[in-house]
Amino acid sequence: MTPPVRRLFFALWPDDEIRQELARACRKAIKGGGGRPVATRNLHATVAFLGAVAEARLADVFSAASGLRAGPFELVFDQVGHWPRPQVLVALCSEPPPAAVGLAGALWQRLKALDIPPDLRPYEPHVTLARKVRRPGRDLGMRPVRWPVTELALVESVTDPDGARYTVLERWPLVGEGAPVAPGSPPELPPGADSSPS
Repeated sequence: MTPPVRRLFFALWPDDEIRQELARACRKAIKGGGGRPVATRNLHATVAFLGAVAEARLADVFSAASGLRAGPFELVFDQVGHWPRPQVLVALCSEPPPAAVGLAGALWQRLKALDIPPDLRPYEPHVTLARKVRRPGRDLGMRPVRWPVTELALVESVTDPDGARYTVLERWPLVGEGAPVAPGSPPELPPGADSSPS
């Protein structure tokens, strides 16, 4: 019998107000791209995509985040970009804050012990706006959206008939360079198969 797994990723998880701002600021670019818009409720910035993780290792994943030392920072999304290979439209920061890049690097350092294959590309904060965008529209401008980031979230991705459904399993406040991120406790969830991308 195959052990139960979770499809997991760490993310910066905005509140509803920030999500609505992002959707409004990028509306023309999303419409002009002709792809499949990401539901506003699902907008987020992935920090580390883990993929399928055995449920038995959930406590180890929690420990990796609990030991982080990172402070809050602000993301300013002010550009819309098109990534041809994955065919996605994304909101980007023209000046990614070093603290965001440092958070991703520190998290992957701690995940190494779990034998989770790391993403070797330099971390670039982004919010996926639409998928299956082969050719973007001409208008890729957006009004800047400021997002104060104060916590890191562990999220589970599950595929429903209506598309991807994301569930936040735990949150860790970013409390400052001198203090570790507050520890969390692994949730007790029933096994369930899933196959959606983050």
